[in-house]
Amino acid sequence: MSKLKIEHGISRVRRAKLQASIDQSVAEDIQALADWSNNEPQYVINHLLRFALAQEEDFQKYKASPAANPAKTGNSMKPSSSPAKTSAGAASKADPSATAHA
Repeated sequence: MSKLKIEHGISRVRRAKLQASIDQSVAEDIQALADWSNNEPQYVINHLLRFALAQEEDFQKYKASPAANPAKTGNSMKPSSSPAKTSAGAASKADPSATAHA
């Protein structure tokens, strides 16, 4: 199993909107991790989601399967990386609820 590593001071990524509500305790932990790592909460959320998506073996198999790729091949050159970036970037919208409660 791989380990999650958050680099200090790296928080610039393209973002897509995704509205989500998260538990108060999770929001506080995300804000604390962002403060500790000197990163924006959006970066922390994106990094956590990328890590979780990479660990989910069944999802990775689905993402690599031809059934998951036909609609996506017209949208990007690398269909296997598109969903993770979209999902991770989309998670940045969850940040307002994280910082609003923290």
